[in-house]
Amino acid sequence: MSDQDDEAATGSDTPDSGHDRDHRDGRGDGGGRGDRADPHDRGGDRGKDRGDRGDRGDRGRGDRSDRDRDGDRGDGSGEAPREPDVFAAADRGPLAGGDTGGAATARRALRTWASTAGDRHTSVQGDGTFFEGNQFFSVYGFGDASRFVRGPVPPETLAHLAQVYCEIAGYQRMKERLRENRVLVLCGEPGSGRKATALALLDEVTGGKVFRLDPRHGVDEITGEALQEGGGHLMELLTEDGRTEGEAPREGAVTARRPAARLSELHLDRFGELLRSRDAYGIVLVESGEPADRLMRGRYGTYCAPPPADEVLRRHLRERLRGEPAEALGAARALAARPDVVRALGLEELRPREAARLAEHLARHWRGEMTDDQLLAECAGFVTAQAREWFAGADRPGVLPEALPALNAGAFRIAVAVFDGSAYSLAAEAAELLAWELAVTLDPGQAPGRRLFGAHAEHRPTRARAVLEDGELDLGPAKVPVRAVRFRGEALAAAVLGEVWHGYHNVRGPVARWLRALCDDPRAEVWVRASVAAGVLCSWDWIHGFRELIVPLAVTDAPVTRLAAATALAESARDPRIRPAVASVLKDWAVSEDSTLVATALLAHGFVLAAGDVPGSLDALARVVRTCEPADGDVLVPASFSTARLLAAGEPEPVLRRLRQWLEDGRLNLANLVHLTVIRTLSTRTTHLWALRDVPELDEHAARPLLVALLATRPGLAPELAWLLRHTLATARSGGAALEALGGLLRRAAKDPEALGRVCAFLPRLAVDRRDRDRLRGLLNELVRDRDRPLDRSAARRMWDAVTEGANR
Repeated sequence: MSDQDDEAATGSDTPDSGHDRDHRDGRGDGGGRGDRADPHDRGGDRGKDRGDRGDRGDRGRGDRSDRDRDGDRGDGSGEAPREPDVFAAADRGPLAGGDTGGAATARRALRTWASTAGDRHTSVQGDGTFFEGNQFFSVYGFGDASRFVRGPVPPETLAHLAQVYCEIAGYQRMKERLRENRVLVLCGEPGSGRKATALALLDEVTGGKVFRLDPRHGVDEITGEALQEGGGHLMELLTEDGRTEGEAPREGAVTARRPAARLSELHLDRFGELLRSRDAYGIVLVESGEPADRLMRGRYGTYCAPPPADEVLRRHLRERLRGEPAEALGAARALAARPDVVRALGLEELRPREAARLAEHLARHWRGEMTDDQLLAECAGFVTAQAREWFAGADRPGVLPEALPALNAGAFRIAVAVFDGSAYSLAAEAAELLAWELAVTLDPGQAPGRRLFGAHAEHRPTRARAVLEDGELDLGPAKVPVRAVRFRGEALAAAVLGEVWHGYHNVRGPVARWLRALCDDPRAEVWVRASVAAGVLCSWDWIHGFRELIVPLAVTDAPVTRLAAATALAESARDPRIRPAVASVLKDWAVSEDSTLVATALLAHGFVLAAGDVPGSLDALARVVRTCEPADGDVLVPASFSTARLLAAGEPEPVLRRLRQWLEDGRLNLANLVHLTVIRTLSTRTTHLWALRDVPELDEHAARPLLVALLATRPGLAPELAWLLRHTLATARSGGAALEALGGLLRRAAKDPEALGRVCAFLPRLAVDRRDRDRLRGLLNELVRDRDRPLDRSAARRMWDAVTEGANR
């Protein structure tokens, strides 16, 4: 295979990707999706879709075969006729020549879901109490919204706060600005300690006369009568779903929103004059985002950074362990740092209210009121509580314009769960597509649009407890810099999808449609992520997920969706309880009259997981191949891809033994499978054969052909690899394609000093007899004399000497 062909095979777009991209772009904005078929129609529309995809797939295969015919070597030797329809596709992947890629993507995705292998859904029971900042408060329902309510903060609450509050950076400057302007706006993320800081400031400047103002009203509605003479007043603006931040949602409640966007410098000037006239002070809490960014550029706004979680935990522990022996505090802090506790929490850094909750659990554990298992279960509930808070009642009041901001926030959190650690641009675009699905499900009669200059990229991740950072995206042949987004906690991704999938049945439909659309994207970083997530959801509820997620992908003629279906099946089989169901499905599909289902089953066996081990996967592949025609590319191409993938999956020895057995079996279809697999080892980059089982030793050889990677990591396999390659080169029907693939490998090795050494050490094993040496020397002569891309002469000389060395073995 030529270098040009090789570069084409490693591209990220399939031959039909332009058609797919146009189709997706049409769905990307509100207008293009109006023609979407009813998702509940599983009959004639699906057949029509398959027909349309079949035309597209034929074009892709035609382009590839034309290219292969142009490069056919035809030696006119008079040997038995070859079967070009099979071996012309020897280097073609299941994506019709496109990049199956995704080795690094799959590894990152699996790390995301590694914590879901055991008990994936830990529930926690709330008691109506939540922690905000360094303090805890109880949830109270609203009364008549027409009355402006003012309530005092109990003295015991302020006294407790004085014992546990951790002064944050900039606290003294905040106090000066409050005394100067009478009003202060604290901006930050929910749970960052803003409320505790506001109460501490107001307590200090007023001597304990602190009041909370009715959050149902805006700052512009406050009157002098609502303010207490000489008092401090705390005002919390309602969030987009009508709740104060940190408040549990109230089922069925509908409250008018008072967003922070309504707050302006004019309102704050008026509020400050009212406070000054009453010798009082006021603090307004605003969540990070566009309004907060605007207010922080004014006279009143300031960012409230969260205090160090370790110090917050220490102070709460000191208060809760008061009266205990001196060693209690150190023992409790050591317990908090224990690896199993940290792993159970699944969060990089606790927010202040979470640190307060953890302190309570640690204190109870010290007193013998809680066992280790109970402590770990409570810690595992932290991320569950966070996910529940994010999604409970997120679409109230149910009218699209009012609910759209909350739907956008929820969609972004789900998208980060799927693309955790990937490019922010991919997660953000996926979130927009999901927000559209959620919106048209909520209000089918109204097509939503996209706000162009809404939440800034620097502020949006804070709504998902995520962070933006510089990273690298591994594309296989190259790594490119990206701006990545990730949760600040390994357990958040599973908690988010688990909460949505199990807690809200009506959300399953739009999420399933969204994942299926992502699985149709030719970019490996997109479809791999989506298919792994789909597999996780199926393992949580097989009876629903299989029919809604996997079957629609498997029955299409689009190669990428079939590979996505195979990936989802393999990921579902990771759960031992689901593995028998997956094995049964693959057994039925393997004998199906539908070629798409057969191909999907063959691809799924390349992941090992469905059959349980490598020999079982090879047995399943052989059963299908033995019943096919010797030149049936629809079976042999995916079967050879899976066989090569098994060879790269960490246990190559049983695969090589089985390949030899298949050759010795004497059946032509099995022999063709062996030859196609061997040719793949010459022409396919290791990264394109990614398996969902980490093989760390292959990482540094990801961009090299599989044969070179195996020679580097398993040198003891060289004799068996050489025997198989010699047999393939000497077979008339496969020899031409194998020799072309070997030429491509030699061209790559000439540009890679390490690979060149491996290849030169291997070539003597291919030059056992005179015919072998003549074949290899002829190939080297042809490569050196190529007028367009001549092989480097120094590298060719080393290869020539290695071939000559074979005569002396």
